[in-house]
Amino acid sequence: MSHEHHHHHDHDELALRAAALEAVLVEKGLLSTDQIDAIVERYERDLGPQNGARVVARAWVDPAYRDRLRSDGAAAIRELGYGGFEGDTMVVVENTPAVHNVVVCTLCSCYPWPVLGLPPTWYKSPAYRARVVAEPRAVLREFGVVLPPEVEIRVWDSTSEVRYLVLPERPSGTDGMSEEELAGLVTRDSMIGTGLAASPA
Repeated sequence: MSHEHHHHHDHDELALRAAALEAVLVEKGLLSTDQIDAIVERYERDLGPQNGARVVARAWVDPAYRDRLRSDGAAAIRELGYGGFEGDTMVVVENTPAVHNVVVCTLCSCYPWPVLGLPPTWYKSPAYRARVVAEPRAVLREFGVVLPPEVEIRVWDSTSEVRYLVLPERPSGTDGMSEEELAGLVTRDSMIGTGLAASPA
């Protein structure tokens, strides 16, 4: 069975199960479709990415941990208690002033669930999957990330064998901030590469 066929089969089966569960919850009056959408959006944007934010914050404050994260992402992430399904083969790529990394799954929507939670809808869209490979600078600009022409953009294609997490650059003006405060600056999109870490207030 090809990688692509296996992926689409798994994704379709999960999507059908989720749709059936949602239909039952709505039919029984337990939740409205708006409530379900709000829960999913909160998990996608806020709750799910908290694990990844803690990983990034630890790397920002602990150079030894950052080195371990870059050399064996899955093992270093497990040190913080995150792993399991879809987290066993994690590779961490680090943004620098000279290089900006962005992640895509061109075959379907492979995503590092243990550290980022649910993939956002746009990550699964055919438009993103095709365009970020062909014209990454233009796609990043649409996300509000405008990079100088001298910055190299590297696009990483996640698969069922390897999933990528971007280690964003630490924002300036964050000296003296605690690890917990730093984690609050890490956005989901900055760990995909379609965004930057937030600046401190």
